Amino acid sequence: MTASLKQPWLTLIGIGEGGVADLPPPARLALDQAQLIVGGARHLNFVKAYRCKKLPWPSPIADALPCLLQHRGQPVVVLASGDPFHYGVGALLAQHIANEEIICFVSPSAFSLAASELKWSVQDCALISLHGRAFEKIIPLLQPNARILALSWDETTPQKLAELLVDRGLGRTECHVLENLGGDRERHRFFQAQDFNLTDISPLNIIAAHIVPQTQAEFIPHAPGLPDQWFANDGQITKREVRAITLSVLAPKQGELLWDIGAGSGSISIEWLLQHPCNQAIAIEKNTARAAQIKQNALKMGAPHLEIITSEANLCLEDLSKPDAIFIGGGASQQLISKCWAALSIGGRLVINAVTLETQSLLAQNYQRLGGDLIQIQISRAKPVGSFHGLEPSMAIHQWSATKKK
Repeated sequence: MTASLKQPWLTLIGIGEGGVADLPPPARLALDQAQLIVGGARHLNFVKAYRCKKLPWPSPIADALPCLLQHRGQPVVVLASGDPFHYGVGALLAQHIANEEIICFVSPSAFSLAASELKWSVQDCALISLHGRAFEKIIPLLQPNARILALSWDETTPQKLAELLVDRGLGRTECHVLENLGGDRERHRFFQAQDFNLTDISPLNIIAAHIVPQTQAEFIPHAPGLPDQWFANDGQITKREVRAITLSVLAPKQGELLWDIGAGSGSISIEWLLQHPCNQAIAIEKNTARAAQIKQNALKMGAPHLEIITSEANLCLEDLSKPDAIFIGGGASQQLISKCWAALSIGGRLVINAVTLETQSLLAQNYQRLGGDLIQIQISRAKPVGSFHGLEPSMAIHQWSATKKK
C-alpha cells in the first residue's frame, strides 16, 4: 500500500435491489461526481444513465486493482451488494487502499434481509458464502438444529445443497430459497431437502436451512478424534485416540498454518482445518495414491482448502510458507527434524509420533537436546479370548513434542 493521500477519493457503495433510488443523498452525489464506476454487470445496470467511464469486474476481481489505482485521487465509485465488508469486495480494496481514502455506504446485507424475512436471529445463524468459494465448506456447519444462511453461487446451488443434505441423511431439513431480496422481484419459497422440485430460480438467491436431525445422519463433532472409518485409507492413518492426543498437543489456534508431513490419509491436517474455518494446512505425502485419498477425504469432511503436495518432504519444505505447527507421522530422520525445527518461528510447535525403535531413539536424542515432552501412548482394545474377552494392546507410540522458545 502506498502512502495515504489523507483524503477520500474512492466511494464504496452497497446497493440493493431498489437501485440508485434507495441510496442516501451522499451516495447519489458520489455517483454524480464519479469519473469511473466499477461493479458487476447487475450493479452497472442500475447506473446506465451516468455518462462516466464504467468498468465491469474482471475475473479474478483483483485484476481490476491496477485500473482503480491509476485513478487514485480522482472520484471513483465501486458498487457492491448490500454490505461490502460482509463477504464483499471491501476487504480486498482495504488491503491496497488506505482507510482514510475510502468512504463506504452500506445497505442491508442479504443475510440481514433473509433473517428479517424468516424472523430468525442473525447471531444464532451460521453464515457462509458459497459464491466464488468451495461448496464443500458448508459441510462442517451441518449440525443438529443449526440454522444456516448461505449465499448461493447461482441458480444451481439450492439443488446441490438439497442433494448434499439427502446424501448425509438430512432429507427432512427445512429449506428456504429467497430470491432478489429487497426488490420488486423478491420471492420466497420453502421445501424439504428430500422434496426439492423448484424451477426458475434466480441466480441472485440466498438459501436458509434449518437442520432437522435424523437418526441416520452423520454430523462432524466439534472435537478432535473422528472415527477412523470416516477416512479412506490403506492403513496409514493416525488412529482416532492417538489423533485426538496429537491434535491437543499441536494446539491449533485461529488462522494458524500446519505442515502435516507423511500425511497418509490426511486425518491430522483435515481435523486441524476443522478446528476453525480460518486455519490452513499443507499435507505432504510422497505416495500418489495416498495423496489422492487425502483429496477425497478433505472434500468429504468439508476441508476442500487443504493444500496437498506430492513430494518427499526434504525436497519441498524450503518453498512452503512458514508454519505455526508441524506434525511428522510418517517416519522421521535427523535431517528432516532439523529442517522442521529451523522452519518454526518462536512459539511454533513440533510434534512427532514414532513406532519404530530407530525413530524412537531419534526422539529421545532430540528431547535431551531441545526439551519438550516425551510420552508413550498405547491403546488396548477388547478382543475375544475364547468365550471371554481380553484387552489386546496396539503398538506403542512414542510422541515427542516441543515448542520453540529461541
